Amino acid sequence: MTSTVHRQPQDDDQQPAAPEPGATGRSWQGVRALLVRMHFYAGVFVAPFLFVAALTGLLYTITPQLDQLVYGDKLTVEQVGEAQRPLAEQIAAARSAHPEGALASVTTPAGPEDTTRVVLSIPELGEKQRTVFVDPYTAEVQGELTTWWGSTPLTTWLDDLHRNLHLGETGRLYSEIAASWLWVVVAGGLVLWLGRSRGQRAGSARGVLLPDRTARGVRRTRSRHAATGVWLAIALFFLSATGLTWSHYAGERFGQLLDAAKGRAPALDTLLPGTTPPAEDEHAGHAGHGGAAAGSEEADADPAGFDAALRVARQAGLGGTVDVTPPADASSAWVVAQGDNVWPVHYDQVAVDVEKGEVTSQARWADYPLLAKLSKLGVQGHMGVLFGILNQIVLAAVAIGLMLMIVWGYRMWWQRRPTRSDRTAPFGKAPARGAWRRLPLPVLIVGVPAVVALGWALPLLGVTLLGFVVVDVAVGLVRRRRTA
Repeated sequence: MTSTVHRQPQDDDQQPAAPEPGATGRSWQGVRALLVRMHFYAGVFVAPFLFVAALTGLLYTITPQLDQLVYGDKLTVEQVGEAQRPLAEQIAAARSAHPEGALASVTTPAGPEDTTRVVLSIPELGEKQRTVFVDPYTAEVQGELTTWWGSTPLTTWLDDLHRNLHLGETGRLYSEIAASWLWVVVAGGLVLWLGRSRGQRAGSARGVLLPDRTARGVRRTRSRHAATGVWLAIALFFLSATGLTWSHYAGERFGQLLDAAKGRAPALDTLLPGTTPPAEDEHAGHAGHGGAAAGSEEADADPAGFDAALRVARQAGLGGTVDVTPPADASSAWVVAQGDNVWPVHYDQVAVDVEKGEVTSQARWADYPLLAKLSKLGVQGHMGVLFGILNQIVLAAVAIGLMLMIVWGYRMWWQRRPTRSDRTAPFGKAPARGAWRRLPLPVLIVGVPAVVALGWALPLLGVTLLGFVVVDVAVGLVRRRRTA
């Protein structure tokens, strides 16, 4: 047991708690000391959030395979035919089996073996819909599911688990804390490891990228923890940034940035030429899930209109799988939107006047601002659908690697726990306190406003950082009382 407690002489980058530096003076070593202490606190208190996010994210990466396993009889056809039946015929079959609710939209098959999805808006389902799966070659109904933005019940359940642990808006705080701190922990760890490697192992690529097999005890654990972090750094930065874009508080800040930089995706104009929009939009709904019929008791749109709108959209260049949505009212056009998420993506949209057989407006992916493109592609990559199975494999490897890093991080904490001769250190042998007093003045002048700005952009990062300061002060008071 004692072999894991006593440290090698080289382990001087995380010294046990020492007396306040006092007269040591300001130097750039203070920056490193502060990074060590922040990395320690984040590792102890934020790591559980990161572990849960990694574990639930790992489960989410395999949802396409799980969907096929659980719902394969609904999602795919038994036999691929030669030609698909008209959408009107498929819609008629779906409505005959499920006359409830209102027809919201129709999604064409993504591949030759996939079924057509007829989406119904059911008032009692709220934001969710009832999706009827129809064989496009025989127009036979293969089943129905309660879906959310096109996701199956299983995918929706795992998505909620990853986003909020099924705790609603309160649960979203956990994932935002994880995303807010992930990049900070990774960046701090990189700085500490790269700096240490240059001094101790000549800065070789091997010393940075590979664990030290000759090390023992805490040094071996640290080398595994750090080397894995180097390999995963870019992916972890990506997941942190993309996760923040749809978080609650930081997501609002990101939305403000998009507005200020005019980086929003262009909105499709669905107003028919020569018409006047209604005075009040009583049927506003989720895009792609039916504006007109959403939650209403109005009659379904003419099923033949779906075929007409699809035909015009195909002539306008929209290929692959598309969502066809009926007009919200008499002054609105039909909307046909591409939904090809696998690279190269296709997200073109057109508004169609089926009576005239022409496109009245369009929003092309090529016309998206750069920020809108990056945001959209980042989200798809985060969800594991941008590059198909390769995207899933990479995300799964990153999630497993992150969980291993966290386990090794806690093992280091255990290996550095107080010995019988040093039981006055709460939280184990934490890095020395008071590092901020040794920071060079230029770092303080630039750093304080930067931290305030980060606290505004990432509110939960600022709140938890303040919490760490409170804990740090409390630890100092406890230590002084015990040593008095």
